[in-house]
Amino acid sequence: MPDSIVLHEIYDTIQGESTLAGVPCTIVRLAGCPLRCSYCDTPAALAFDAGKERSIDDVVSDVRQRDRPLTLVTGGEPLAQKHCRTLLAVLAQAMPIVQLETSGAFDISGIDPRIRRIIDIKTPGSGEERRNRWRNLDLLHDGDEVKFILRDRADFDWATAVIQKHRLADAGIPLLLSPVWDVLDVQTLAGWILEDQAPVRLQWQLHKLIWGSAAVSV
Repeated sequence: MPDSIVLHEIYDTIQGESTLAGVPCTIVRLAGCPLRCSYCDTPAALAFDAGKERSIDDVVSDVRQRDRPLTLVTGGEPLAQKHCRTLLAVLAQAMPIVQLETSGAFDISGIDPRIRRIIDIKTPGSGEERRNRWRNLDLLHDGDEVKFILRDRADFDWATAVIQKHRLADAGIPLLLSPVWDVLDVQTLAGWILEDQAPVRLQWQLHKLIWGSAAVSV
């Protein structure tokens, strides 16, 4: 099927992460991811055949009918699919705000500039630190965000060192620190941020507060 993607699921929810947390949102989750993060809570979407092939026009039509103010394309790792960039460009033309959630392991150049990219930098605790594509940090622009998911103090120290090394705080890009659910206590993380005067924003998964810990990550 030309210009198609393998769709794992599509559904309406409240955006649980990013600076747009709380906004009604349509999730477009693509199948397939070559990474195996230790804290992944969407393992059902990891296989590249964990979904159905659908045309991009069909997916965009579905999203338009839902008529939400925000659309999030996530995975899996959406950029691992050949036609993801085409999907993003068509969605950007059809919908008011479109976010992309990506691991940062794939090149983010060439993505429609209207897309708000969320780069999930892989910490040592993820087990996938080696997959970080550091050149992506030079491609960030207004509307983009960077997040770090943390398991422990070592991850926190590593994340703040990365922020300093790459001068991310100077770029004006929101920097989000999120604790692994039921692994790192959110109050503990909040204390570290305050003690270190880290130039970041604490992020907690709002969708899990609403629907419980079984709710998948966005």
